[in-house]
Amino acid sequence: MTTKIEKVIYQAHATSTGGRDGTTRTSDGLLDLKLAVPKEMGGPGNGVNPEQLFASGYSACFIGAMKFVAGTQKIALPADTSINATVGIGQIPAGFGIEVQLEVSIPGMDKAAAQALVDKAHQVCPYSNATRGNIEVTITVV
Repeated sequence: MTTKIEKVIYQAHATSTGGRDGTTRTSDGLLDLKLAVPKEMGGPGNGVNPEQLFASGYSACFIGAMKFVAGTQKIALPADTSINATVGIGQIPAGFGIEVQLEVSIPGMDKAAAQALVDKAHQVCPYSNATRGNIEVTITVV
C-alpha cells in the first residue's frame, strides 16, 4: 500500500552520473562526492558508495525521529545518542537487495525506556516507513 504525503515540506535534489563509478552532487553543492564500487564488490574502493549514503541517511533520520518522539513525551534525549548503521547488499532472486542493521545507543537511559522510544521512532521515521515490508531492518538497543 502506498501512502501519499499530504503536504511536501522539503525536497532534496541531487544529480548522479556514472553510476557506482561516478559522482553525485546536490543542487546546493553542499554534497559533492566521488563514487566508487567497494573493494568487496570488485571495485577500487576509493570513493563513497550508495550503501554508505543510505546508512548515513537512515541513521541520521532515525535520530531525528527519536528526538521527535522524545519531545512529544517530554523526555530529554542525550546529546551523545548515536546509531551505528550497517547496510548490506547482496543478491536476491530478482537482482540485488539491501538489508539494514541499526545499533542504537542512548547513554544513561534505562534499556526498557530506550527500547520503547526506539519502537515508537521506528513507526514515525520516514526511512523506516519507506523500507517497512520491503527489506529486512533489524534495530537493536545497545
